[in-house]
Amino acid sequence: MDKDYRMCSRCVMDTTARDISFDDNGVCNYCTEFLSRSSKVLFKEPEARKKELDAFVAKVKKDGKGKPYDCIIGVSGGVDSSWVLVKAIELGLRPLAVHMDNGWNSELAQNNISNLVQKLGVDLYTHVINWEEYKGLMQAFFDADVIDIELLYDNAMLAVNYRMAAKYGIKHILSGSNQATEGMRMPDGWNWLKFDKKNIKSIVAEFNGPSLITFPAIGTVDFIIKKIFNRIKWESLLNSIDYNKFSAMSTLQRDFDYKPYPYKHYESVFTRFYQGYILPSKFGVDKRKIHLSILILSGQMSRVDAIKDLEGIAYPSEKDLQDDIGYFLKKMCWSKNQLDEYLSRPEKSHLIYPSEKPFFDFFSRVYKKIFF
Repeated sequence: MDKDYRMCSRCVMDTTARDISFDDNGVCNYCTEFLSRSSKVLFKEPEARKKELDAFVAKVKKDGKGKPYDCIIGVSGGVDSSWVLVKAIELGLRPLAVHMDNGWNSELAQNNISNLVQKLGVDLYTHVINWEEYKGLMQAFFDADVIDIELLYDNAMLAVNYRMAAKYGIKHILSGSNQATEGMRMPDGWNWLKFDKKNIKSIVAEFNGPSLITFPAIGTVDFIIKKIFNRIKWESLLNSIDYNKFSAMSTLQRDFDYKPYPYKHYESVFTRFYQGYILPSKFGVDKRKIHLSILILSGQMSRVDAIKDLEGIAYPSEKDLQDDIGYFLKKMCWSKNQLDEYLSRPEKSHLIYPSEKPFFDFFSRVYKKIFF
């Protein structure tokens, strides 16, 4: 281990985050920033939380009056989005569940989604990207050696949800994002701007990838149109309720035959392979540290248990990892030598290729000055 290695004394963030710093007590800037920003959400008084929730539900119902649905809920099969769907129905909302299928769904995720929508009586729209097209897009990203291969899925997922909201005149997209399990800032360099359509197209063109035919890309201008002119908002229902991931999972297992995943975002075969193997092996990034740190700070897990969870590989077992390596190689038509060669190459910045990030950052600054 690096002699300068250091882990936070309160959470499990460490010096693999290059901009981490520590105070005199060994507490890192990540958890300090998280508590400063999120405490008002995580530890809100029950009465204030209920008042906020009631007002939000009333607003969604009012805006959806006379329409077939009053909100969109993107579902991946994970705990957070599944719980949003359950709570929305309990609150009397009329959601359209939206799923983006990029060819990497685990059988477990498909079963979890199917059980939920059937038992809840919810309509489900699934956008399926042609596999050969998506495979070619992924290959271009691998060839580029950029870190955020999941930019492809995340961008398409955002585009599909916005597209369906616009189609039905819906103003509210309820996401599974929340302060209780996702509120910590992502370290610099661990991912990329999710609305960067220009970056996607540039990388794909540079490495002779396929045309975007069934891939529903979204860029900054598209985002501005949807946000300002269509007035479509992404909103966190989970921030308005007392959300405990483990309690929610228990209810999902009991009432919906829900099968859990070993780590956050592992409902996709590729996402678990990416987060559990590619990121640590090629980029030195272990996203479990963020996910577990948030659970510590929100009081849902002890630091001792989190450190224990971080021991070993980011897979339930070595066999599971080897199974996923075999599955990945077969699906991508790679040899083991190709995988090893890819992992050995150095990382390259997304900014080597044309990007919308400067424009997006400028828009964000202007928007905050005008509306906040």
